[in-house]
Amino acid sequence: MPAGPLPGLPILAAALALLLLLALRLRSEAARRRTARAGYFDRIAPRMRGLRRAVAPTGFARLSGRIRGVETDLQAVPDMLACRKLPALWLLVTQPAALPVAQRIHLMARPRGLEPFSIFATLPWQTRLPEGFPDDAVLRSEAPLSAAEAALLARHRAILADARVKELVISPRGLRIAWLAEEAERSRYLLFREAELGRTPLPPEVLAPLLAALQRLRADILARTGSEARAGAKGLDVTGPDMAGPGAAMGAERPDLDAERYA
Repeated sequence: MPAGPLPGLPILAAALALLLLLALRLRSEAARRRTARAGYFDRIAPRMRGLRRAVAPTGFARLSGRIRGVETDLQAVPDMLACRKLPALWLLVTQPAALPVAQRIHLMARPRGLEPFSIFATLPWQTRLPEGFPDDAVLRSEAPLSAAEAALLARHRAILADARVKELVISPRGLRIAWLAEEAERSRYLLFREAELGRTPLPPEVLAPLLAALQRLRADILARTGSEARAGAKGLDVTGPDMAGPGAAMGAERPDLDAERYA
């Protein structure tokens, strides 16, 4: 008497087929993700001269080159830390050219101390901002501000009027704006914990106002800084290095990102 099919064999075959389809889908999605991330700045690249390309460990592209004659570095930094309500993608627009400023100054909106692109938390001097700055902005620097530095920040405080601007950095090694490029789709993330960022290339019109703001700031620094002497910051209440200890500890746990970016 011939033997019949093994019990459960059709179910096992269906399960294996389903697993194969799932594996193929995941492989296809991973390939699309790599392509999208590596091409995130593709619409910007034709506007840069002396273009240099790289790919970060996250898979996102990094571009360096001259835009309107100014050396510019573009990076996209994903932020998946649990302290955020939603995962985010940060655009870093850096202009790494030496400037006649005496210290590093970071102006950050809504700091949490865990921003993956900044050493803001390691800076020892925190300065109370006057009216006219966003209520959730915090200023830190390597030393007390001079009157010239305070006046410079006041003239360019409108940069933080854009709610998507996270940080403004002024350094002897250059300038940077960190800008919120994307946030994960809330419903999809809350239901499936999926946070696919950088699916479409960054539009050039997004970059234009950020570059314009940095251009105005750089021109102001070059025009004024050399003629203004350092003095006590007028109208700004310096509260002192109240977090020097914790800041130093955080600096030991992660590298000086700005030194790496400006290299």
